[in-house]
Amino acid sequence: MITDLTTGNTRKLLWAFSIPMLISVVFQQMYNIADSIIAGRFIGEDALAAIGASYPITMIFMAIAIGSSAGCAVVVSRLFGSKQYLHLKCAVSTIFITCAILSVILTVFGVWQGENMMRMLQTPDNIFQDGALYLHIYIYGFGFLFLYNVCTGIFTALGDSKTPLYFLIGSSLGNIALDLIFVIVFKMGVAGVAWATFAAQGISCILALISLFFKMRSRIHTNKPFPWFSFHLLGQVAVIAVPSILQQSFVSVGNLFIQTLVNSFGSAVIAGYSSAIKLNTFTVTCMTTLSNGLSSFTAQNVGAHKEERIWEGLKESLRMGVMVCLPFALVYLIFGRYAIGLFMDGESQTAIQTGVLFLRFVSPFYFVVMTKCMCDSVLRGTSSIAYFTTTTFTDLVLRVVLAYFFVKVMGMDSTGIWLSWPFGWAISAALSVWFYRRKPWQHHGPKPRRKLLAK
Repeated sequence: MITDLTTGNTRKLLWAFSIPMLISVVFQQMYNIADSIIAGRFIGEDALAAIGASYPITMIFMAIAIGSSAGCAVVVSRLFGSKQYLHLKCAVSTIFITCAILSVILTVFGVWQGENMMRMLQTPDNIFQDGALYLHIYIYGFGFLFLYNVCTGIFTALGDSKTPLYFLIGSSLGNIALDLIFVIVFKMGVAGVAWATFAAQGISCILALISLFFKMRSRIHTNKPFPWFSFHLLGQVAVIAVPSILQQSFVSVGNLFIQTLVNSFGSAVIAGYSSAIKLNTFTVTCMTTLSNGLSSFTAQNVGAHKEERIWEGLKESLRMGVMVCLPFALVYLIFGRYAIGLFMDGESQTAIQTGVLFLRFVSPFYFVVMTKCMCDSVLRGTSSIAYFTTTTFTDLVLRVVLAYFFVKVMGMDSTGIWLSWPFGWAISAALSVWFYRRKPWQHHGPKPRRKLLAK
């Protein structure tokens, strides 16, 4: 179903639009967590640490996919909101041609440099081979991941949050089933976990592409043919996508530095951090998913020149964000040991204590990072890119610098790393709120509509 987010009750629209997206991300994170649980429980602590050691590198590739998806979604939302359907179809075909070429280039680079990136992180010898193997198989499937995320962004931009949900539920359940078969039945070890993800992502990508093709053909009607590629539309997408990719990549590069610091404390701390960061990512990804819905809402209303609806959307998204943050914060604070215990047996005491401590430091600040995500999404949806990039860069720099300061200068143990999260989140959130309150999109006035395609 394609939904116009520029008319109707804001509360009902955002709830109906965002809940399927939220369920989607729950299933997505569920199979990410299942990978680690199956690795830790059925292969061992070192396998869990190996997957965790490669995680920051895989997140760089994920950052490119998510950033591209965000850029595509804003442009497509705006064209859909302004009813420029011919331009919309041209934009979609331009996006897929560009992303297909980029995915091939990045896959070749990742396979070529994968092991060198693992060495750069000072990965311990006892987990290096398994970590490198997992990373290589993951990169082989990057094209599927990239195109699937772009499909999801376009579905969301068109107001359809249910179709991606159906594919993700199937993909998640399939991934978990394949994990169990490859690891427990076929004894494939870490490779089994990676190949299960590869297969599930591949199938969901192909189905999403087919579905989007038929939906665009049947629901978005144009009375004349459109060009398959437009450099002007590519430029519009790039203006949003490149800063979004850089924003996501800043975070991922920062995580590489953090991972290097974590690796210096040995495989037990790596395993504990790997478990806790998966749980933390679950929470933060739920927030960013809600914020992506707000970006599409904002962009459609900017395209329709209904900027007065932006504040209504932000208020409702903040309410939804609080309802998401609260249960996560309570569970991690009160039942953190049981949550970390899902990933490994009771003998891994150092790993369990590491994970529990991390969750106790960060979970009270989920409300802070949620506020940042929502304000950033409005800035992105209104194309105020420099502002939301600045807030993310601030968060990154503070977390990395403070982590190294606490550990290397102050001589603290791994606790110093966990302390850096709340500081970075709090200061960057304050910046996000300040930038939103300045309403930079109002300073430029409405832009004249430019003819994108020849008649």
